[in-house]
Amino acid sequence: MTLRTPSLVELQQAMVRSLLRDADDAGDDRDADAAAAVVADGLDPRSRLSIYRNTATSVLVNALRLAFPAVQRLVGAAFFEGAARVFCSAAPPHSAWLDEYGAQFPAFLAQMPQAESVPYLADVARLEWQVNGVLHAPDMAPLDPARLAQLDEDALRVLRLQPHPAARLLRCAYPADVVWRAVLEQDDEALRAIELADGPVHLLVQRVAEGVDTLRLSAGESRIATALFAGEALGEALARAPDANGHALVGICLARGCFAGALLQPGCSMFDGGSPT
Repeated sequence: MTLRTPSLVELQQAMVRSLLRDADDAGDDRDADAAAAVVADGLDPRSRLSIYRNTATSVLVNALRLAFPAVQRLVGAAFFEGAARVFCSAAPPHSAWLDEYGAQFPAFLAQMPQAESVPYLADVARLEWQVNGVLHAPDMAPLDPARLAQLDEDALRVLRLQPHPAARLLRCAYPADVVWRAVLEQDDEALRAIELADGPVHLLVQRVAEGVDTLRLSAGESRIATALFAGEALGEALARAPDANGHALVGICLARGCFAGALLQPGCSMFDGGSPT
């Protein structure tokens, strides 16, 4: 009988099935195809695959530790590792760049029954994921507010601001910002003083020279900022919360460097040489 040699793609798929199986599930035989292609050489193929699987999982767990340090401190290292290993098996990475791994972890924690005693855990994880995002966002010069001084009122009304990649918006049901800072600063007194009923909170998360800064916004300011970040025209965004001091908010965001460019019309950027008038 002639044995067919598996193709490279088939071998890769077999390795993926083996790596993603639960290491504690003795009845799971997803190692079979991969093991058939592994040379024993002093150690049986399944043991080799087990070592490789544990190494790969450890790399992913460590990536999550780096992205969610406050979450780990809140639940402890043992709980975090257990949760992370389950998550890694259920949600493998889709990119070799591990700084991008973990986007689904907050939602995973929100659905995890064992984490119900820490109701704000998922919100802290959401905040940490935004922090991770702004820290790894590309460098880009912010929009110079002086550029807007050239525009008349009609032009400003239709202006569309382009958010800086190192600035993000986040809404949390709980005061995740104060929990996050207190945990990372190991400030037990601040943790005890936190009122969970103070939520929801609307946050601007931004990379600054000193690291990462968070700024609380009112609900109205958040509606305006969300509209601006989504590409709505300035006049339309301000109309979403007429009771909020939207003009002051825009000024604050410009001064903080929250925008990287501006458009008066499609294809006419104030940053790439397009005329502002």
